[in-house]
Amino acid sequence: MKAAFDGSRRGLARALSHIENNQMGSIEPPSNYIPPDKNEWQVLGVTGAPGVGKSCLVDKIIQHWIEQGHKVAILAVDPTSPVTGGALLGDRLRMSNSDGEESVYFRSIATRKHGGSVPGVVAKMLELLIFCGWTKCIVETVGAGQGEIRVAAIADRILLVEAPGRGDGVQAEKAGLIELADLIVVNKSDLDGAQRTADEIRQALQVGATSPPQILLASAATGEGIEEMCVSIDQMVEREGSSRAKLLERVKAVHEQALLDSPQLENILEIVASGTSAEMALQALDKQSQQNTQKE
Repeated sequence: MKAAFDGSRRGLARALSHIENNQMGSIEPPSNYIPPDKNEWQVLGVTGAPGVGKSCLVDKIIQHWIEQGHKVAILAVDPTSPVTGGALLGDRLRMSNSDGEESVYFRSIATRKHGGSVPGVVAKMLELLIFCGWTKCIVETVGAGQGEIRVAAIADRILLVEAPGRGDGVQAEKAGLIELADLIVVNKSDLDGAQRTADEIRQALQVGATSPPQILLASAATGEGIEEMCVSIDQMVEREGSSRAKLLERVKAVHEQALLDSPQLENILEIVASGTSAEMALQALDKQSQQNTQKE
């Protein structure tokens, strides 16, 4: 841990691996750590469906923050195959600014046993990165769709990326992450249908009780709207009504991580596979644990 706090990238990589493998307890900040101003936010969650251009926009955001003097850390989450257990971990191929910059740190993360777009260990990994002096952190999700709101558990602000061609699906998804986003960017604005997509999103959000987020058009390919997007991200404020939903996701993420880290997980899976409900499986294991404790 000391090597990571001293600025060693190898030490940081080792520490993050320990966290990812559940080999590290609580993290205490170094003695020279200065907490940020309470009005400053540090973690940006970038999410959206596969193929909308999240990685390309993240690359533009990285360059913008580098020019502002920030140290930027990126955690890119890739889906793990439920069959092979492997993950491609290829997001950095689309981020030209993630290599060759001392002020940029990139790490790919596999979802592993997690069913959502962001594994629970990401929260502790972000804590370590911030303690090590990375002033801005980006978490790019696997792009699991609008119903996946787990990114709200770890992000201070949420950027939702859309693209032309989603059609009426936007209307159907209005009750998902689209209502928690602090900023929505319709990427690929150089393609036909971009303005129509933005208009459909506005219509979907008009039925909500809270004020809708800003919706921008941009193109990572042509550069159109990128400067406006970066300025809006810097000035982004948390939307009214989304803070409680984010807290709820954080509570759920903690409990999910505790279950996945439990030494009883395999026993739970076997009991459930036999036809017993998950709730009854947990009760049976809890009863067994109490009996073992009494015998001791």
